[in-house]
Amino acid sequence: MPTVQTNDIETYYERRGEGPPLVFVHASIVDRTMWKQQVDALSDDYATIVYDVRGHGRTGGSTEPEYTMDLFVEDLHALVTALGLDRPVLCGLSMGGAIALKYAATYPESIAGLILADTFTPRILTRGEWFLRRLVMNGFVPPVRLVGYERVEKANVWLTERLFGGSSGDYEKIERLRETGPKMATDEFAKVIRSMTRFHELSVDLSAITVPTLVLYGENELPFVKRHAAELAAHVSDVEVDEVPDAGHASNLDNPDYFTAAVQTFLARIHADGGSDVPDGSVESGGQ
Repeated sequence: MPTVQTNDIETYYERRGEGPPLVFVHASIVDRTMWKQQVDALSDDYATIVYDVRGHGRTGGSTEPEYTMDLFVEDLHALVTALGLDRPVLCGLSMGGAIALKYAATYPESIAGLILADTFTPRILTRGEWFLRRLVMNGFVPPVRLVGYERVEKANVWLTERLFGGSSGDYEKIERLRETGPKMATDEFAKVIRSMTRFHELSVDLSAITVPTLVLYGENELPFVKRHAAELAAHVSDVEVDEVPDAGHASNLDNPDYFTAAVQTFLARIHADGGSDVPDGSVESGGQ
């Protein structure tokens, strides 16, 4: 089982294909398997790396009393360094996009490009978003301790669909992903959720992100996420924004063909412009 030491934990990863490196960062409360369709399509031309973020999947939890986006960023940096990746493109969705965003602002010279899907910036743009990120998300933790995160999330999906139809996309795909992977411990769920509710406390200079950036969001995405796509478009210097049709919050799962084609086009532009000079050579696979 391929792992690398990243700070105080062993991070599980899978690496497939040859070519310029492309690192995928998954959303919260799922794992690396959410990127399977993209890896299948892209590994003929790129060295694709997926990994389980601390607290998730085969990486599992740790003794850290709390998690932060900065900690996730340093885990990712340790992974990139340990694998010897030469200026990878980062692709993250939702929480994974927040990690990739903070990474790009912290280590702008170490990546060739950035793909941010269905994600958000630290800035809280409306009172409704403040209510969601500071109160509602923190409010998930007590009921999760009682009945488990699967039941709490199903209830949240049901309510969200009543308010914003289509924003949850094909939720059955998320459920199927979880059927085959390790279950998340309740304490890990709490630490991950709280790291997201405190993202606004971090300093992220969007103007420091100078690499080519692609922002994707689902057509039926939550309104506040769409506002963050506009925020990124306004403050990142080299940015493209694309709406994924017939998709909700997990746009790579809801419309994988469109999502993957957009990523392929973006990667072709980066590497045609010399965004990555040296292919990463032979790679290993850590399949299940």
